[in-house]
Amino acid sequence: MRARSHSEVVSTREAYALLGLTGPAEGEALTAAFRIAIKAARPEAADGDEDRFRKIIAAWRLIQRQTAPLALAAPAAPPDALPVVAIGPFDALNGGSTEVQLGARRLRVRVPAGLRTGEHLRLKAAGEDGSDLYLPVLVRGADGLSAMGDDLYMTCPVSPRLLADGGRLEIGTHAGPRSAWLVAGHQPLRLRLKGLGLPARGSRPQGHLFVTLEPTEDAPSAAEDLLIRFTRVWTPDRLAA
Repeated sequence: MRARSHSEVVSTREAYALLGLTGPAEGEALTAAFRIAIKAARPEAADGDEDRFRKIIAAWRLIQRQTAPLALAAPAAPPDALPVVAIGPFDALNGGSTEVQLGARRLRVRVPAGLRTGEHLRLKAAGEDGSDLYLPVLVRGADGLSAMGDDLYMTCPVSPRLLADGGRLEIGTHAGPRSAWLVAGHQPLRLRLKGLGLPARGSRPQGHLFVTLEPTEDAPSAAEDLLIRFTRVWTPDRLAA
């Protein structure tokens, strides 16, 4: 039996999962998902992974092969492509509204919390014939956050001294400050903050927030971080109260 290569992708289901998709996607949504996944896995990046990088490329090629049309006859004129509903991570977290262009019509649609890239947003009776439309969703990175599947990703600057000596790190997340304890001389490049990803929706579970530590001399040391937090608590307004 032939051994499976580390970079081999054996099914389209696995291929879509590697791109952070929950099911088949096409057009701009598929291309955008590939670009986000390949950028996150670049080997030269701090949190890159060469094996995952190769697998994502193999997944993309497999999807292209599986979805390539058979050239048996002259294809019919393609229907007008449906627009992609592009939203940011905060709309995916909390819900909101956005505008979509449908031919000559421009509609404002409500976006429920918990949408993932590759899912579809239903617009009731929005078709020319009164039928429902299902528009593909793309969650684009913004404001320092990106989304892949159920999870969110961000970077956090950290002092090299804090990485070496260990101590308490305060991370400014979309849900407010969160603390993590770093162990001297044994630091992961990425931390997982449980339950701070995209909210549960339907069969999809609550996601997590993955924080990539980015060493920089501009980040506060453990002592400076403690002073900042002390100052924040003991403001004149709090003292007057």
